[in-house]
Amino acid sequence: MSKLYSSIELGTDSIKIVVCEKINGKFHLLATSSVKSSGIKKSEIVDTKAITKCVKKAILEIEGSLGIKLQKVILSVPSKGCIFNIVSADVLVENPECITGIDVCNVLREAITGKINNDYELITAIPISFKVDDKENIKDPKNMAGTKLASKIVICELPKEMLYKYLAVIDLCGLEAVDLAFSTTGDYYAVHNNRLDSSVGAIINIGEDTTNISVYNKGIMIKNKVINVGSYYVDHDLSYIYKIDLKNARTLKEKFAVACERYADKHDEIKIISEAGENQIINQLDISKVVQARIIEILKVAKSEIKNLTNRQISYIIVIGGLSELTGFQYLVEQTLGHTALVFNNTTMGIRHNKYTSVFGVIKYFDSKLELRGKNCEMFNTSDIDKLISIKNKEQNDIIVKKTFGQFLENKEEKVC
Repeated sequence: MSKLYSSIELGTDSIKIVVCEKINGKFHLLATSSVKSSGIKKSEIVDTKAITKCVKKAILEIEGSLGIKLQKVILSVPSKGCIFNIVSADVLVENPECITGIDVCNVLREAITGKINNDYELITAIPISFKVDDKENIKDPKNMAGTKLASKIVICELPKEMLYKYLAVIDLCGLEAVDLAFSTTGDYYAVHNNRLDSSVGAIINIGEDTTNISVYNKGIMIKNKVINVGSYYVDHDLSYIYKIDLKNARTLKEKFAVACERYADKHDEIKIISEAGENQIINQLDISKVVQARIIEILKVAKSEIKNLTNRQISYIIVIGGLSELTGFQYLVEQTLGHTALVFNNTTMGIRHNKYTSVFGVIKYFDSKLELRGKNCEMFNTSDIDKLISIKNKEQNDIIVKKTFGQFLENKEEKVC
């Protein structure tokens, strides 16, 4: 049985939408959209009209790619200003012979009731563990026998004023947010494995104008900090030094520079024109030194924040974000953060760029959330799903025909030769 999910992230740099299909435990990409963003600064919506226009453009791209209408999404929201709390509760099981998703929902609901601050809204409620009668440290109690189910839960809340602006944009675009998740939660679910799920570590997400540092204990975010520095500051440095506008500075960063000077070629040169109309010739080594200096500064600040957030032994540090795609970035990460640190490499076909990490990860989080609660969520109409399957089958048949035809030509060429 397959499940279809769609998620959206309203970022400072871009609006990203991902549609995935889960088949036999694996997620397969169906469509993506990434549209330049406007109206968001430092993770806060400052111009609703501008950001709404960008979101509508991204939706049109997705619908054009899929051939069906997008109606429901999982909304990825920033963790700026979030607060954490640990709550607990216990309930009597409805059927002592078999605990179900209903019992799980009941204990989570009981734990949360009356615990949310007045000026905040609940974003995530992630169980630390469950207890069935005298059996402790259970991750998933479903199908177990018992009379009492207890749970300890980490709840994360976000200021209403900030959240409602995001929800208003989604509503103006004709979408329904079926669930909310922090982008940091998406980051973890995109990168996690069994080793990370049993240890303490941190994830650093370098965004456009902010960098998010999250500390995780056994897969649960326990601390979070947002610092006001990001990849934009690299653009600003290049713009200032070479007297060019920010757009050209960004192009230089992405198309010409590398993250670490040891990977740069001093003989590789490019001609640029300053804002004053003057011709300049710069080499890759010089420009990469500028980029490297700012990246090291960002990583050092992030490292300091991790120490401030927790005194626990950190087993891993994972760095993500669009800036991490630059050549040589891994070397700077190891040199600055240590050999336990690494740059995440997204291997999912179609979204191998790290800018999709959060928006893809929230789909994985939502799916695991449904499984724990024993629920399903239909995000697309049945008629649309049938239409999508028909289109997908036709595409697969076309691919088979092309492969067969291509193989025929290759064999024919071999015989001729």
